[in-house]
Amino acid sequence: MSTLELVAIIVFIALIFDFVNGFHDAANSVATVVATRVLTPVKAVAMAGVFNFLAAFFLGTGVAATIGKGFVNTDIVTPYVVLAGLCGAIIWNLLTWYFGLPVSSSHALIGGYAGAALAKAGANGLTLGKWPSTLAFIVVAPLIGLILGYGFMVAVYWIFHHFTPGYMDRFFRHAQIFSAALLSCAHGTNDAQKTMGIITAVLVAGGFQSGFHVPDWVILASATAMGLGTLSGGWRVVRTVGMRLTRLKPRSGFCAETGAAISILLATRLGLPVSTTHVVAGAIAGVGSIQRVRAVRWHVAGNIAIAWILTIPAAGLVAALAFFLLRILVPDA
Repeated sequence: MSTLELVAIIVFIALIFDFVNGFHDAANSVATVVATRVLTPVKAVAMAGVFNFLAAFFLGTGVAATIGKGFVNTDIVTPYVVLAGLCGAIIWNLLTWYFGLPVSSSHALIGGYAGAALAKAGANGLTLGKWPSTLAFIVVAPLIGLILGYGFMVAVYWIFHHFTPGYMDRFFRHAQIFSAALLSCAHGTNDAQKTMGIITAVLVAGGFQSGFHVPDWVILASATAMGLGTLSGGWRVVRTVGMRLTRLKPRSGFCAETGAAISILLATRLGLPVSTTHVVAGAIAGVGSIQRVRAVRWHVAGNIAIAWILTIPAAGLVAALAFFLLRILVPDA
């Protein structure tokens, strides 16, 4: 197999990951608007798919650069390392999607890429790079979402304290369409860049470009795959995030979506591959706890947190096994 054919196959697999990411993370941007019955599942997913596509062209490619060269020593990267990393991420995503666990596709990709690099070169396969800030955001991201969601709920109750609950619900049924669109934009621009980074990394490793810059066709392809994946939905995860974690009304859905969107957009601006799943779940827990702490089903949140913790090492282990298998088939991998 020629290098060109191998790189073409890996690019195709990366776009499959982007598609899987879209339907796996569809719940992140539509769960609240579906749970509050502001939009039907079909309309919500269609809206999310469109905004996922459009948003992938915004806010530059800082996250793509972080994914491509912020975790792994690029000197040891070969197309086979990228291929094994993608296999680890995709397999872990599919397993957790099947069981309805809203884990982070971002961390699955990071873990898979790192696991393949470790299998290739041991500790020399990794670089310090963005590891500290990314690992910190595993904890910080849901806390930001929780604090913003809680804060927005306090502001809503203070501003609308003279209005009836019925009026508030009617007002926020319209406002929540805006917040859901904003969250879809935030999700699209952050998540699609992760696939852009992987594709660019394999183009560099294969010798098809000298520096790390994301070509226009890669942006278009990644945005399209993300949008189509979101359109296919992810209803198992929608149920976990939007319906089991806490009860939502239009006003609380608006606050959760707005808080999560602001947090994700901030991370994107900083070039950090934040987990949209973490932020959304944190924001929903924040708005749920405004009534009382027990309004949040913390055992569900606990199960989600366990899946978060396992994602990077689990995806890395699968990717390492995939790389060792590739090395058996292709000794110079």
